[in-house]
Amino acid sequence: MPKHSIKRLAKQTAAKDAADRKRWMASDSFQNFSAGLGIGTSNQMTASTYGFNPITRIRTLLEWIHRGSWLGGIAVDLVADDMTKAGVDILGDLEPEDMQEINQAATELKIWESTNQTIKWARLYGGAIAVVLIDGQDVSKPLRVESVGAGQFKGLLVLDRWMVEPSLNDMVTDLGPDLGRIPKFYRVNTTAPPGFYGQNIHYSRCLRLEGIRLPYWQAMMENMWGISVLERLYDRMVAFDSATTGAAQLAYKAYIRTYKVKDLRQIVAAGGDGLLGLQKYINFMRQTQGIEGLTLLDAEDEFEAHETSAFSGLSDVILQLGQQLGGSLQIPLVRLFGESPAGLNSTGESDLRTYYDGINQQQNANLLWPLTKIYCCIARSRGIAIDESFGIKFRPLWQLTETEKATIAQVKTDTIMKVQESGVIGDQIVLQELRQSSEITGVWTNISKEDIEKADREPPAPEPELEEENEGHTEDSALLCPVCFHPVGPEGYCKRDH
Repeated sequence: MPKHSIKRLAKQTAAKDAADRKRWMASDSFQNFSAGLGIGTSNQMTASTYGFNPITRIRTLLEWIHRGSWLGGIAVDLVADDMTKAGVDILGDLEPEDMQEINQAATELKIWESTNQTIKWARLYGGAIAVVLIDGQDVSKPLRVESVGAGQFKGLLVLDRWMVEPSLNDMVTDLGPDLGRIPKFYRVNTTAPPGFYGQNIHYSRCLRLEGIRLPYWQAMMENMWGISVLERLYDRMVAFDSATTGAAQLAYKAYIRTYKVKDLRQIVAAGGDGLLGLQKYINFMRQTQGIEGLTLLDAEDEFEAHETSAFSGLSDVILQLGQQLGGSLQIPLVRLFGESPAGLNSTGESDLRTYYDGINQQQNANLLWPLTKIYCCIARSRGIAIDESFGIKFRPLWQLTETEKATIAQVKTDTIMKVQESGVIGDQIVLQELRQSSEITGVWTNISKEDIEKADREPPAPEPELEEENEGHTEDSALLCPVCFHPVGPEGYCKRDH
């Protein structure tokens, strides 16, 4: 096997990189050297590049932005509030009373409030964890949900990235999505709330969130955390605040008055009684001037008023900067600024639906599995038996009106009953379908598991054809069967077997 030295491989890699860079500069984009067009030619665009402004590492700056800028606060808080405001529906073969008890326990233990804070601090700092608190268990050991006993689950403890030290020399080695990506332990430092100082918390006991996930080598620079959402937003946010603040200050310049005084320079330079007299006169003129007042001037003095009422194009600039903010945050303006978008017949409904779809995608990607474990801990802590069918489903943010729910319930119920009448399905499937539809409509929520088990599995048998039995009978026949009230034959008995 041939031997290769590190130095030789490094030289070969550098040479290949230089060749690739030269080929990119020469042929990888449109260029016109005579006109100075394109990247790589002699123009100002060629000098443009992207810098490195890691404000995620400046904790105090992030906190100042969050507490001092309404825009920075919305950028951090809005998505977290939307991800946690609707809650979840519990799935599985549980009684409605048990589901209600689990949801009530989640409210009492402030599960959604803690989850909301975890999302916020992850977006602000670039990372945060929520520790599952199980009374009597060692936090350095892996969490086993089946070992949670009655009354042991106590809620969540939220810790941001500055309160813990990840074990960068001991990463997750178990096969799975976390392999080599996250630390196995988090050591709590003295800046965290009291209770876990110096303890190592196993990663399986944590709801871990990152602000913006980074590539591997960049994540190594951030101790395997992400970055704050404010880092990408920083330059656009500064531009927007500068434009709005400048516009506010420009309002003070909308009406400017000038007063020309002969030999003003000499009066100011000489000072003394002359300057004091001038100041006294100008102050007197300012105080007495009004709607009905008069401005008294020396014959050689001049007074001019300049009024500027039109700041054309300023509103368009601010709107475009606001749209850039919405694009960088993936939040529509109707949600970010609370205003309807501009445009003919535009209501913002499609923008909100797209935004809510993105929120649901983040919920399923980042919260579904850890919150399922947390809800399992709640159920076991409350003594509620659960099986493999237990789970949760995030409620949609786009809520139906009561009229829409009633319409959907009627259509679904009519469809199910018509299929049953045709003899395709039995009562048990009918009840199952009605109970499943209650997740959307809110109707038929009281159908229990026992009701479904007691119902017939098989569809009812179809009624036999009676045409053959009725042959030779007339409608005015006086003889009727006392059981089925069907006309009997000449023999005096009914052909049906009762």
